[in-house]
This record gives sequence, structure tokens and C-alpha cells, in this order.
Amino acid sequence: MQRIELLGVPIDPLRMEQAVATILSWARADRGETCRFVVTPNVDHVVMLHEREDLRRAYEAAALILADGKPVVWASRLLGRPLPGLVPGSDLVPALFSAVAPDERLSVYLLGAGPGVAERAAQNIERLWPQVRIVGSYSPPLGFERDDAENELILDKIAAATPQVVVVGLGAPKQELWVHRHQRQIMAQVALCVGATIDFLGGEKARAPQWMRKAGLEWLHRVWMEPKRLAGRYARDAWVFPRLVLKELLTNRQT
Repeated sequence: MQRIELLGVPIDPLRMEQAVATILSWARADRGETCRFVVTPNVDHVVMLHEREDLRRAYEAAALILADGKPVVWASRLLGRPLPGLVPGSDLVPALFSAVAPDERLSVYLLGAGPGVAERAAQNIERLWPQVRIVGSYSPPLGFERDDAENELILDKIAAATPQVVVVGLGAPKQELWVHRHQRQIMAQVALCVGATIDFLGGEKARAPQWMRKAGLEWLHRVWMEPKRLAGRYARDAWVFPRLVLKELLTNRQT
């Protein structure tokens, strides 16, 4: 389907089941020259994309760009380019695992989260989804992205494990920039840039209750759980994002 341009961000107008089917088809196919990668823009990503050229280049190279965040979907409707629904990264990974047939195997590598978290996530994944095989995990040290030797080590670990899918939980925009930079060297069919998903699967962090997610209030739950890290970011986003929407709305009315 043709991408929708929204607030300067191209987004694939897919429902969850369509995104899962697409990713599974890539995982089952030959890798090709590069590793395809998936990004899931939320409000914070949209704001950063207006400030960072390097992140815009990463998005341009992404194989799938999926809306993660109710305000993004609400803005699409307000601007007359409605997205069919929400595809949060933290829901995409479990949905992908659930879609693997009982007689099939999906090999997955977990990259990110704190020490020991990915190992717990691996145990939980293989218990909940026996058709998913975790072939390796690694928690990079702080500042790894600036260390060539450490980057080579990570790429070697992935190559040795031969996964079909790499779940990348390094936080934005680090994960998108790293995957884009090493797209040709990542020896997997697909990389999913999905933030705190490994933490959720490992029980390190709790997701918001379902009612808060449906109401578009998951951000409030995350601020409550991590105020020092997230309060400033969300305050900035709450100021900038509506202004971006208003600016595009006024531009549309003038054309």
C-alpha cells in the first residue's frame, strides 16, 4: 500500500495483521543484500524527525514504518489522511510470535535491555510461544555505538546465531540509527526497532493497563514509572507535537 505522508513522516497504512504477515513473509524469504528493518514512530519520534537529519535518513531506508501512538493516529484523522489503526512495537512482537504456525520455527535474536533481562525474556518467549526459538541475546554496554570493536562484536554474535529476526531494544533514536548504519552487516532477514519490548517481555518493566492503552494514556503510565527519564521528554513532546499538527492543518486549508 502507498505510504501516507503525515507531519513530514511517511507511514505505511497497515493494520496489525497486515504488518505481521509482511514481516513473516520477509523472515521466511532469503535475506538479500541488506537486512530489512521496521520502525514504529510515536509522538516522540515525530518530534525528533523534525530535528534530526540522521534519523530522517534512517526512516527513508526503513522497510516498514508503522504508527505507534494514539496521538499519531488521531492526528492522521484530523488531517484527513486516516491511518487504519495502531501498530505499537510492544504489541507487534507478541503478535508476530503468535502468528508463527505450530509446525514452523522462527529464529530470533534479542539485542538490548539491561544485563540478564534478555535472558529472562528468552525464557518467557519460548514458554509462551514454543514455535519461536531464541538463538542468542546480548546487552551492549553504554556508549557501544561509538566503539567500532564493540559494534563488530555485536555483528559477529548475530551472524554466528543466524536468526531470521533481530528484536532491537536500544531506545530511540539509538536503535534506528544503529540498525540503519549496519543494515548491510546485520545477518538477519528483518530487524525490529521496538524500544522497551524486551524489557516488557522479560518482566523488567510493566506495561500500562489495557484501559490506559485503549484511551491513549500509555505515555502517562510510562512517565509515572520513569519520571526522571521521561518527564522532560514528554513535556517537550506535549508542546511541540500539537504545534506541528496545527501548522500542517493550516497549511492544508491554504492549499
